[in-house]
Formats: sequence, structure tokens, C-alpha cells
Amino acid sequence: MAKPIIVTLGGVESRFDHEKLDRAKLYGKRQRQVLDPGGQRCEKAELTRDGTLLVRSGMTAQGYFDEGGAWVPSSKLVGLDAKGQPLPAIPSTLGEAQKLSGPVDPIEVLDLAVRSVYALNPEGLDPKLDAELRAGKAYKFTFCYRGGFEAETAYLVGNQAGFFALVGSPASSEWCELQTVATDALADADDDDDELDFEMF
Repeated sequence: MAKPIIVTLGGVESRFDHEKLDRAKLYGKRQRQVLDPGGQRCEKAELTRDGTLLVRSGMTAQGYFDEGGAWVPSSKLVGLDAKGQPLPAIPSTLGEAQKLSGPVDPIEVLDLAVRSVYALNPEGLDPKLDAELRAGKAYKFTFCYRGGFEAETAYLVGNQAGFFALVGSPASSEWCELQTVATDALADADDDDDELDFEMF
């Protein structure tokens, strides 16, 4: 079982068991299965460009092949920034207390590019935080599920259905407009100059 999500507000801890929500859990799913002539289920695989390796589902999560064809396990991979410098590894935040900030403006939550949603089951919930969430307020905290090179932003929210963590990256919208509004120069031109006078022929 995964470690709990632990957050603190005013120095008081709250702990939540969590379960990732997806469309299949909300609406159910149907799956088309391909069977071989013997009635056995077929599994998807891809052939590498040089035709030497058959890659099955899940194999790329274990590692990669470099340009020379040598196997590099995922544990040996490092993250690089835009300048090619190694990034420091970020440990998982599960089981580690994360400080809540907020309450935040609801617009800030709406500007989140959500990648994951977790349904939370409180194990030990601070009464003050409980009241704040039930009143519709939202709080922000840092979230990194497995550890890696980039932490995500999470918002703790609540409603009548329960408590949830919305996880993703802030989306910034860039508005563009013309400094000078273009005018249609042809609209002001005299259209009579282009008309043909058939009496001339």
C-alpha cells in the first residue's frame, strides 16, 4: 500500500489515504481484444527501426537503449536542464509532511493543467482544515509521487462527495493583440474604376 499524503496547516498534520481517479473508475470501460487463431489474447509489441528487437508493453519503463545499442536502466538516467546541466533528484513526497499554503484564489486552481486527480480518505484530519475545505476553500502543496527531477503542484479541495487532490502544472496563458488595428484599404477604394464599360467594345 502506498504511503499516505501528509500535509500541515499551522503546524497541525493531516493524513490522507489516496486513490487515483481515472475515466475507467468513474464511467467503466470497454476493451476490444484481439485473439489469435487458437483463441489466445494477442499482446501489442513494436519492432525497433533496425528490426533487431521486439519491444513489449512496459519494457521502456525499465530503461532505454543508447545510440550504440547498449542497455541503460532507468535507475542510471539523469535529468538535464535547458543548458545540459544535471538536475538534482527530488524524493517522493508521499509519507513526508508538506506545508499547505493558502487558502488560494479559485482562479489559481482553474489555471492548473491537471494531470492526475486523487480521491482522498482522511485518516487524521485537522478540524480546522476540515472546516476550511468544507467551506469551499483550496490549499496548495508540493507533490511528487515516485520521486524524479520535477515536482508538481497539487491543490487540496473538498466538496460534499469528499476530499480530492488535483495534481498538475500551472498553465500560463499568453494573450496577444495587435498594437494597431488593421483597416481594410480596399473597402475605401472606388470600385467604379475596375468596372468594364461594354459600350467601349
